[in-house]
Amino acid sequence: MGPPAGTTGADEALRVLTAGTVDVVTERELRERLGRDRPLRVKLGIDPTASDLHLGFAVVLQKLRQFQDLGHVAVLIIGDFTARIGDPTGRTKTRPTLRPEEIEAHARTYLEQARRILDPAPERLEVRRNSEWLEVLRADELLALAGEVTVAQLLERKDFAARYREGTPISLRELWYPLLQGRDSVAVEADVELGGSDQLFNNLMGRQLQERAGQPPQVVLTTPLLEGTDGVRKMSKSYDNFVGVAEPAEEQFGKLMSIPDGLIVRYATLTTRWTPDTVEALAADLEAGQLSAVDAKRRLARRIVDLYHGDGAGEQAEAEFDRVFREHAAPTEVPEHVLERGPDPIRLAHLLSALGLVPSNKEGRRMIEQGAVRLDGRRVEDPDLELPTTELDGRTLQVGRRRWARIRVG
Repeated sequence: MGPPAGTTGADEALRVLTAGTVDVVTERELRERLGRDRPLRVKLGIDPTASDLHLGFAVVLQKLRQFQDLGHVAVLIIGDFTARIGDPTGRTKTRPTLRPEEIEAHARTYLEQARRILDPAPERLEVRRNSEWLEVLRADELLALAGEVTVAQLLERKDFAARYREGTPISLRELWYPLLQGRDSVAVEADVELGGSDQLFNNLMGRQLQERAGQPPQVVLTTPLLEGTDGVRKMSKSYDNFVGVAEPAEEQFGKLMSIPDGLIVRYATLTTRWTPDTVEALAADLEAGQLSAVDAKRRLARRIVDLYHGDGAGEQAEAEFDRVFREHAAPTEVPEHVLERGPDPIRLAHLLSALGLVPSNKEGRRMIEQGAVRLDGRRVEDPDLELPTTELDGRTLQVGRRRWARIRVG
């Protein structure tokens, strides 16, 4: 096999791969390894502890794809064993233990969504489960592993240190986590390990354990945590500021159009797989006023939708977005919700909650008061409005910009 970077020199490959990163330990080692005549083994570990991936998590997957595009091998480790422990990174208390069937269900979903980003060719993607080597460790091997690190080293972690100071319990199980993740690097003989910037401690542990095992220590490369669509907190489903990898194209496009203008270049750098030159040109056009923020977000949204739904999907999502938000028309496909007969007449604020458009009657009333509710395209102004159920069949409700429902009376 020829040089992994093809016609791209090591310096240019380094420029592409380090764009948008937080830590590179070390850049000198990465440049040297990129100049080798064999593909690098680039490790990324994922603990399947939830059901869906979002663009924030996809940042590191996109970086892994960049390595693949330069001819290297992605070693994707499904942490089916470490998920039983739970990564303590960023946690203020011990994670609840997941059942094996939960972990397996999440793993299947993660793999399906990760393959939307990664090149699935067998010579470019190796998928492993860390139960292969962790579940079979003997007691003497575990003791030897424990001897590779001191308690003082583990307590240097910010999250552990904070919990220790505050008297919040830290289980021995959690202290094992960095060691077991580091053992993964030894098992797959990683040349490079990727992770979010919050994973630096864990990734450096792998580097340390490889040296102790007589292997060349892996290069560690971390990516930043992406802010969500609110522009303030990191992207998370719990904050409802996320763009899901598997969400419908129209939903992705609409959410991306709502990001603050100040995040356009950051999203372009971290979520699009665009080259540094393309991102720099976008930033320059924005700075010079040759490209408006709205048009830049449209370009960004089309690109991201194409990445997850195929070429041309971005343009289709954009057309649907314009139809709904410029022409104030209902989406082409409005989900139908069946309303079982109950109180008659029904208060609209209660109806919004019953259809799942808002989490509570109180929130339904608040949305009406804010002017965010439309019935068949007409704004509802009375928070106490009641309607006979016989008049609701086939009518369309809209809450905010993206929540729609066509009512069917059961």
